[in-house]
Amino acid sequence: MREGWHRGDEPLPPPEPATEEQKALILLRGHLEFSRDEASRACEWDQVADLDEAISEVEEAITAEGLRGRIAPPHSTGDEDQGDEDNGRRRKRSTKRRQDAPDLPRRKVERRTVGKTYTAPDGSTYRPSMWLTLTLDSYGPVRPDGTPVNPDRYDYRRAAWDAVHFPRLLDRFWQNLRRCEGWNVQYAGCVEPQRRLAPHAHFAIRGDHPPGTSCAPLRRRRTTRCGGPPSTTSSTPTDRPPVWDEDASAWIDPDTRQPLTTWAEALDAIDEDPDAEPVHVVRFGAQVDARGVMPGTEDAERTIRYVTKYITKHTGDCHKITSGRQRAHLDRLWQELRVTPCTDRCANWLLYGVQPKKAHAKLRPGRCKGKVHQRDTLGIGGRRILISRDWSGKTLTDHKHDATGWARRCSR
Repeated sequence: MREGWHRGDEPLPPPEPATEEQKALILLRGHLEFSRDEASRACEWDQVADLDEAISEVEEAITAEGLRGRIAPPHSTGDEDQGDEDNGRRRKRSTKRRQDAPDLPRRKVERRTVGKTYTAPDGSTYRPSMWLTLTLDSYGPVRPDGTPVNPDRYDYRRAAWDAVHFPRLLDRFWQNLRRCEGWNVQYAGCVEPQRRLAPHAHFAIRGDHPPGTSCAPLRRRRTTRCGGPPSTTSSTPTDRPPVWDEDASAWIDPDTRQPLTTWAEALDAIDEDPDAEPVHVVRFGAQVDARGVMPGTEDAERTIRYVTKYITKHTGDCHKITSGRQRAHLDRLWQELRVTPCTDRCANWLLYGVQPKKAHAKLRPGRCKGKVHQRDTLGIGGRRILISRDWSGKTLTDHKHDATGWARRCSR
């Protein structure tokens, strides 16, 4: 935390000019990518496989030459997109935008991570940073112990869907913030459950973002489209799960004996229906805590201690269940999380009338093994300690070395 929060220099040196060997490899990588695209459009899958192997070899040579990062995004392995490739096309991500989302300013993102430096009237300079807390929306009134005032009217379904898709909402927030600010904003923080068991996040952000200027995402509620195919799914899971049909090699409705809509068919329905709406939309709550923090102050040290204490804590250890009312609240949320779809391959999609991607006979609706469905994770299935790539300038190997050194010092 201390290494990256208030630093005044860039964590990584600027990229060095490419050598002639590096330029030749990059050019070769581009030619191979062009040939692969032509082979993919012509459905020449054997040639695509050969080109993928050649691209991997060139990328290894590029890495050996000292270049960091990737020239282009990696291609999926196996038959992940085979359903679309069989139709002679590659599916593109939907770019539909919700009309109720506010318009945000957008700037070209500069290659810098250090915040603005201010000069005081006495000539001294200072560079403040920020402490930010983001929470999810309300699902009903709660008591001081976090339990609902009226459990029957508490929206457990929306609470479960929001918790599962909370990481996607955070990713969209940082993307919007960098576009609004016009520079590569860096952060370090943690995700923890509130007393009401809804996840929220605390972040130390390098640099300040004054309200009312360019930092619109800090003061406007953000939304992101989440969930799955809208026109073919119901809003609640069915009580009669589908069954696997060996002859059809598909999941079928137990009453009509008709195959459920496939994942590709459901996505096609989205593309073809201009009025399609998502099953679920996740939003931040109205309360946003954003405040400035000066380096070297007790406030900065206190917030650092607050974040780092969660490194060794599990989600279920953040708030102890001490009453029957809290235990019942946890059970009701967990029952909803068990049937909430988590990914495009989640078996729970079968409960909503859609076969997940790459469906097979071993799927068990309502028994997905994903981490978000476990009782002790409360829907927080991803990483709980979140640090942006250029926070400290250290690589994964550097962090592993630091962790090993810390463990050895503690064991003495």
